[in-house]
Amino acid sequence: MDRIHDLSFGGERPLFGAHDTVLENITITDGESGIKCCHDLECHDSKFYGKYPWWHVDRSLITSCYFAPESRSAIWYSNDMTMKDCVIDGPKFFREMHNLELENVTINDADETFWRVDGLKVKNVTLHQGTYPFMFCKNVYVDGLTSDAKYVFQYCENVEVHNAKITTKDSFWECNNVTVYDSELDGEYLAWHSKNIKLVRCHISGEQPLCYMDHVTLVDCTFDKACDRAFEDCSNIDADIKGAITNVKNPISGRIVADDIGSVTYNEFAKGHECEICKRENK
Repeated sequence: MDRIHDLSFGGERPLFGAHDTVLENITITDGESGIKCCHDLECHDSKFYGKYPWWHVDRSLITSCYFAPESRSAIWYSNDMTMKDCVIDGPKFFREMHNLELENVTINDADETFWRVDGLKVKNVTLHQGTYPFMFCKNVYVDGLTSDAKYVFQYCENVEVHNAKITTKDSFWECNNVTVYDSELDGEYLAWHSKNIKLVRCHISGEQPLCYMDHVTLVDCTFDKACDRAFEDCSNIDADIKGAITNVKNPISGRIVADDIGSVTYNEFAKGHECEICKRENK
């Protein structure tokens, strides 16, 4: 492979069409689309300041790089990419992509990041601030995620999450086929309007979780005391809850079992639904 190192580039498209090349300690200073329509690239120990610096790049590896706030919308339409040990301060990264892997990456402005990515693997990634990360993603695997961005995982399909701490609002909305293991899910309106959701050994905080759903399964999950009005308008519930749940409201069908049920609320017109709600029997 060719090697380009210790150089700065500005203006528009200075590295357009580069391929089979290793980039080391380069700087994209300004302009637009510094690296575009390329393939088979490695980039190490480099800095990006200009807009849209990495578009239409297939088969690439990026390590130990920094993307400044000015590098907004930096990586789009790029397939088969691996990124490791990087810091991103710009918004709207990773759009319209296939087969993206991130490991040990910090994203300090997660606004509208990860949109329409098919085949996403995330390991030890941190998201700060912003709204709507992971919109319209599918075939996602996460192992280690810390996020305080708002509205995380919406309109997603086929998602598996391990060891996450998500503090947000309206997470996992309009999703299908999601399993979350050993995670903390803190925020209002968890997983509304979603189908085929399974939570295993998770701790759930925030008001009105798990409503307007079909096929929701909980295994050894715990609920914060502030959780109320849970499971409203849910069908096909299979919930095994450790400890207590404060309030269940208007569930439609299935079974909810917990060590303690604080209260069950049915509005007048919701009476007659066939959901079994019971305390666990001590053996």
